[in-house]
Amino acid sequence: MKSVSFLGAGSWGTALAILCAGNGHKVTIWSKIQSEIDMLRENREHVERLPGVKLPDSIVIEDDLERACTGQDILVWSVASPYVRSTAQLAKPYIKEGQIIVNVGKGIEEGTLMTLCEVLADELPMADPAVLSGPSHAEEVSKAMPTTVVVGAKTKKTAMFVQDVFMGNNFRVYTSPDMMGIELGGSLKNVIALAAGILDGMGLGDNTKAALMTRGILEISRLGMELGGKMETFFGLSGIGDLIVTCTSSHSRNHNCGYLLGRGKTLEEAKNEIRQVVEGVNCAKAAMALANKHHVTMPIVEQINAILFENKSADQAMKELLDRDKVSEYKSLTW
Repeated sequence: MKSVSFLGAGSWGTALAILCAGNGHKVTIWSKIQSEIDMLRENREHVERLPGVKLPDSIVIEDDLERACTGQDILVWSVASPYVRSTAQLAKPYIKEGQIIVNVGKGIEEGTLMTLCEVLADELPMADPAVLSGPSHAEEVSKAMPTTVVVGAKTKKTAMFVQDVFMGNNFRVYTSPDMMGIELGGSLKNVIALAAGILDGMGLGDNTKAALMTRGILEISRLGMELGGKMETFFGLSGIGDLIVTCTSSHSRNHNCGYLLGRGKTLEEAKNEIRQVVEGVNCAKAAMALANKHHVTMPIVEQINAILFENKSADQAMKELLDRDKVSEYKSLTW
């Protein structure tokens, strides 16, 4: 039995906490939001995000950050991407040398263009960061539906340790050394998922979405490999796997936000209706900045930014994507 503490009590952190408790580990959930702490203590379920899914009696709900961080084999960073750095700053006095920290959030910090593990390493240089990602909706994991993910770490030892803690009968965990690829795949797919939702909101068909997802993973891998990620990763669980589930599921807040945009809602109206952090919106600007910095062509990401932040219509964005110059599908293939 290992001690695992989750910093952040949203749907994903709560679902993984239930999983780890079911695997026989000693589990703590911490939140900075007192109303969230009170709800979990009083109801033993996340009424807002995972209604009807009860927390095991063994899970401790903690409002003291020092107690939540002390004596843990693994700290799981399960806060939304905009709060990863601030949470690390709060927790820093309680982080021991070599502490394994597993980031399960998905995003790129807009100001620094760092991945979330890079943010953690920046704020907590004494720690041993890892990332867990893949096609894994909290709503399904909390109900023990079969799911597969991948964990990336700097060392095989850390990756296998995390694998052992999280792996269960219905939750298969693979390992990988490609932390950068895993993080970028999990982050950038949210931008493409917004586009998929927009297409659905516009009433377009399967052909259109298939084209979007295929060209979308190409854009993700193009930027990802420029930043050091590996092609295999982008065509694995944290790349194409996560892209498929996020672009096609009603559980996806990114897809659902895009759907509302496609139906004519403004970004603020859509975000207010979703009532959760829509990571793809935060990531879209960062993705475009990275593409410009590294001279990578990402026409879908460019058009999504125009829709989100420049009031371009989805119809006009679609027209511009389809009207680009004629090219070969892959320049590397020759006659």
